Amino acid sequence: MTKNYKKKLIEVAIPLEAINKAAEYEKLPGIGPHPRGIHLWWARRPQGTCRAILFAQLVDDPSSHPERFPTTEEQDQERQRLLNITSRLADWKNSNNSDLLQLAEKEIRASCNIDDIEIVDPFSGGGSIPTEAQRLGLNTRGSDLNPVAVAIGKAMFGFPNRFRNHPAVHPGLRVRHLRKDYKDYQMI
Repeated sequence: MTKNYKKKLIEVAIPLEAINKAAEYEKLPGIGPHPRGIHLWWARRPQGTCRAILFAQLVDDPSSHPERFPTTEEQDQERQRLLNITSRLADWKNSNNSDLLQLAEKEIRASCNIDDIEIVDPFSGGGSIPTEAQRLGLNTRGSDLNPVAVAIGKAMFGFPNRFRNHPAVHPGLRVRHLRKDYKDYQMI
């Protein structure tokens, strides 16, 4: 390993029980209207799980920063805080919790130490990973060999992104539950 290697949270610990419980709930039929109901995907990834895993693989483990967390107790305390965020991100009910999403984005950006983080999913399928990367405020690119997946990706990311700054067709409609600062997504 190189001298500058920083362990990520997922390499040290992950709240697997909380993620599994949230994924099980999300796979239940009829938990609300959602684009995933457009087409039943063979291996659709639960979105909360994708959100939590993205967070855990992008955030540094506290042991990577001995200057900020010099003792094992301080590292454990900070790790528990990050694992709590990961567990909350896995919960479907927190999908639109803007405070939590902004906190997660802030933690990711602090760990990655760059402004323009891009997630590439070359086999995006039903779009769970690109959706959750966008929800976390990251730039996203996705592709797939299946033309159905490409059409769904364009419908879920391409067109909304393309028209996001246009006024609503019906002036009485309000857009709810969308972060105004979603990053660009490109279907390639």
